[in-house]
Amino acid sequence: MTPTALLVVAKAPVPGLAKTRLTPDLSAEQAAGVAAASLLDTVEAVAATRGVQPVIAMTGDLDAAVRADELRAALDGWTVLPQRGTGFGERLAAAHADTAAAHPGSPVLQIGMDTPQVSPELLSHACGLLSTADSVLGMAEDGGWWAAGFRDPGFAALLGGIPTSRDDTGSRTLAAMRSAGLDPAELPSLSDVDTLVDLVAVAGLVPGSRFAASVPAGAGR
Repeated sequence: MTPTALLVVAKAPVPGLAKTRLTPDLSAEQAAGVAAASLLDTVEAVAATRGVQPVIAMTGDLDAAVRADELRAALDGWTVLPQRGTGFGERLAAAHADTAAAHPGSPVLQIGMDTPQVSPELLSHACGLLSTADSVLGMAEDGGWWAAGFRDPGFAALLGGIPTSRDDTGSRTLAAMRSAGLDPAELPSLSDVDTLVDLVAVAGLVPGSRFAASVPAGAGR
């Protein structure tokens, strides 16, 4: 089977534009630092996953981002794609289509940059499921999803019609996949980092990581 294209959909961690829900508890610079650390840990996990094609679909100005030089170095050798489309669902669908065009014949597994606790072992497991399952879906604890994969990336077009950032985004995605005739394999549920409570909880899962180190002293107290 052709290696899975492991796609990260990400936003450049620019102060004032990244992780804005963490402000005003954190400064714009601190929030962007959290986003940068989360993305760097995610990229490291993908890079350590064997037998995959690493891809990132990025939006935003990387030149203005926190830790831009580290991010560029970490992405060396990756397929780097711009995001296109208007709404987030449309950009997700386009990222899958563009990844499929860059890596013809490969299944596509997509994650975001909000789950820095993701591990190479979990990603390898998810990719392995696509060798037998037609799709995979990993629910997020806030009602969204953190991972979606398709053995035939053409099915990812369905993501374009699903409202995002809602507490029923995950259930709507699952229903749309089943309505398309897919039988998605289930991945473990993970917590996205959107709020200060999420930030502290997830940092506790990955001590010693860049992400944990990015949490300001006293945050959440």
